[in-house]
Amino acid sequence: MGRNLFQGIIPPSLESLRGLEILDLSDNNFSGQIPKFLEQFVFLQLLNLSRNHFEGEVPTNGVFKNTSATLIMANGILDQGRHTVAIKVLNLSRHGASKSFKAECEALRNIRHRNLVKVLTSCSGIDYQGHDFKALVMEFMGNGSLDEWLHPTPRINETLQEQRSLSLFQRLNIAIDVANALDYLHHHCQTPIVHCDIKPSNVLLDDEMIGHVGDFGLARFLFDATQDSSINQSSSIGIRGTIGYTPPEYGMGNEVFNIW
Repeated sequence: MGRNLFQGIIPPSLESLRGLEILDLSDNNFSGQIPKFLEQFVFLQLLNLSRNHFEGEVPTNGVFKNTSATLIMANGILDQGRHTVAIKVLNLSRHGASKSFKAECEALRNIRHRNLVKVLTSCSGIDYQGHDFKALVMEFMGNGSLDEWLHPTPRINETLQEQRSLSLFQRLNIAIDVANALDYLHHHCQTPIVHCDIKPSNVLLDDEMIGHVGDFGLARFLFDATQDSSINQSSSIGIRGTIGYTPPEYGMGNEVFNIW
């Protein structure tokens, strides 16, 4: 049911479907409160309410106790609606997810820059089923990712004429924003940091169309050259990054680059 044109409140008639194991209502135009009857869906293994327009209190019982099974990204509201945030819940079943979380927390611990996505807090613990749970709470970027602007698909209630596009001036400004972020990471941090996965989907745009670099799950530190050189070198055995955006020199075992 995700990515449809549904709008309004979640219909009360849905309450009769208590045998559901997966309920995906993401990428619609639902509004109002998240109904408490969803707490009674005891068989739900995944509930995805992301990218709608829900308001008010989030239920706390039933599936909502298992935060790793409940996705409400772009609906997360703190302090009774005064602060909208984005919540990144890690899928710990993926290989290397815990290591990625540790790398991202380490990289973001002591860095601050207007062109980096600000992480407000992190959460690492155990859910009510005894499973590991890890999440990052970040500032919400109202205009999504650069990838969504470079390769737009029609949004709900959006006509062809209203589809998003970037002017040459906006593209240049976003490129400058990313360059400023990389310059800060490479030259103005106590220990230089290489992002290792720069691509359009990891560049997020705020309401003013200012670019912010995010997702430091593959980041690495460049320690002093006097230390073991193997720390600072890459290897074709464990190449980091996304195919198509990783420089060929990296796979050959040379220096780590962010741009090629």
